[in-house]
Amino acid sequence: MNKFNNEDSKNFRPEPAPGVLYVVGTPIGNIGDFTPRAESLLRKVSVIACEDTRKSGLFLKSFDIKTSLISFHAHNTKSRIPQIISLLKNKKSVALISDAGLPIISDPGEELISSLRNHNYEVICIPGPCAATTALVCSGLPSKRFCFEGFLPRKARERLQLLNQIAKEKRTTIIYESPHRLNRLLKELEVVFGNNHKLQISRELTKRFEEQIGPTIKSAIEHFEKIKPQGEFTIIIAGSNQQGSNNAISNEELKESISKMISNGESTSSAIKKIAKENGVSRRLLYSMIHQKK
Repeated sequence: MNKFNNEDSKNFRPEPAPGVLYVVGTPIGNIGDFTPRAESLLRKVSVIACEDTRKSGLFLKSFDIKTSLISFHAHNTKSRIPQIISLLKNKKSVALISDAGLPIISDPGEELISSLRNHNYEVICIPGPCAATTALVCSGLPSKRFCFEGFLPRKARERLQLLNQIAKEKRTTIIYESPHRLNRLLKELEVVFGNNHKLQISRELTKRFEEQIGPTIKSAIEHFEKIKPQGEFTIIIAGSNQQGSNNAISNEELKESISKMISNGESTSSAIKKIAKENGVSRRLLYSMIHQKK
């Protein structure tokens, strides 16, 4: 007999409990990652709220789960929250799932959880797969401290502003990107970080064609110039102080090197060209640094 179950099962309360919202993680690819606890709970709750009832319906059908579904997505959040509160008030149990992975992480639901907390309803998370942490663990980049940005803004100016902020971040950064915008993102990363900056791209995590691409922005660009991006991508970007063995220098050191060359009679354009070549960073980034300094 399993020692853990024998000694500790008495500490687990029956699920689902009435008037409780359960945030349930579902597989990001491999259906084998669906936990027994998650399966049991989704089978027993009163209602399941999901992003796409068709997509979730097919997934649940494969496990013969026949629980009633209601849609919960970015466009109906305000109308659904009162309905879910009403269900909980009437002692129903509700599960929230996303199309894949752990809900709330770059998915609808944050407003719902906040509203329920404000109304003193209990919210319990049933842990499950998450693309961000899965990609981070296998990236080889520092995982002790990291930050998550999710999907970047679509507008070019807002994207560039955020990427410039990320470039100063000392922690590992995690972002998501769709296949039709990946090449654009890589070009933006090259401009802001330089082509030798470390990163690791995870593609189709836990699925048949799972792939890891890296270890630099340059190598990722070269890879996707030959192979069309397909699937879902999680990008892990090294922090500004994580360049280690490639002898990368900080932005402040780059600025100082340019200033010294200019003070010794070198033209600004010539100094930037030489520093960019020596350190594998883009001239556009260096011009931006000089402009900011002024």
